Amino acid sequence: MLYRCTPHAPAADHGHSHTIKSNRKHLTVDIHCHVHVPECDAMIDDKWTVEQMPMIHFASDLTRGLNVEQNDILMPKLTDPELRIADMDACGVDVQAISPSPFHYSYWADPELGRDVARVANDRVGELGASYPDRFAPMCTVPLQNPEMALAELERCHSEHGMKGVEIGTNVEGQELTRAGLEKFFARVEELDMLIFMHPLGTTEGNRMKDHYFTNLIGHPLESSLAIGHLIFDGYLERHPNLKVCIAHGGGYLPGYWGRFDHPYPTREDVHGDLPHPPSHYLKKLHFDTVVFTEMQLRHLIEAWGADHIMMGTDYPYDMAEPDPVGHIDSVEGLSEDDKALVWGGNAARLLNLAYETAG
Repeated sequence: MLYRCTPHAPAADHGHSHTIKSNRKHLTVDIHCHVHVPECDAMIDDKWTVEQMPMIHFASDLTRGLNVEQNDILMPKLTDPELRIADMDACGVDVQAISPSPFHYSYWADPELGRDVARVANDRVGELGASYPDRFAPMCTVPLQNPEMALAELERCHSEHGMKGVEIGTNVEGQELTRAGLEKFFARVEELDMLIFMHPLGTTEGNRMKDHYFTNLIGHPLESSLAIGHLIFDGYLERHPNLKVCIAHGGGYLPGYWGRFDHPYPTREDVHGDLPHPPSHYLKKLHFDTVVFTEMQLRHLIEAWGADHIMMGTDYPYDMAEPDPVGHIDSVEGLSEDDKALVWGGNAARLLNLAYETAG
């Protein structure tokens, strides 16, 4: 399915200023959009197995075929910045916080190959950010299978490309993020004041999800929920109180069912561990994008977690993308203009440290 936008007022022409300028009253920032780098595909060609790709492994033949057809159709939008900017203008997006396609994670690869793939992907995303500084805010990917290399690539992207965000998966080849030796990585992200954008890629628990595109429809929200749970219960959000994290797809299932985390906290040692606060205390530190598709669910996210914790997203340009991100937020019943401005772009600008000017 080709990505289509609902038209909105045109954005500012792209230029080379480091201060983003919007012709609208409020800045609009898409926190959730992907860039594909064909050179990375060539680097891993014939080096992976189906079992190492959950999105392929846990999929029916019908789903696999549809995904191949879709990727062929969408590749121009994933690679051509001018096509991307035309879509942004059509649907009212001033800035995309662009991140490498999750298919470039390559956590399955030998560390050196994973590092090299990440470097190529990051250099391309960084190049786009440098060429269109008022339209693209680049985020990087890092080889999480090797904590030292992940840390080095994070620091390189921060210093060489000025990247203010890093995209990570929800597990490292089935190993929890909190149990993969990444303590120094998370600590450094916090020190650098970078935003973590967490995005799943299939699920390691996919044996019952091969039909009906469930690896995406159910697997992705489940993966995010598991990753959040470990960040909370394994104490990472307690030890790193200033860590900035945004979870794709509205945060998965937890933001709508956090009471089940809190209920046993006072009585069960296997739940509370050493946490000095209930789990929801840490959940309130997180941020979620708006890719939830219905006004009611978006309204619930904002009411439950606050307008200052929700960021506009699309999942551009895939079939699971929100085609009218600005209108989706504008449709939320009872939402004030100030809160809309936060969700449209104010929160993303704050968390990514973006300087901007608006017509308002």
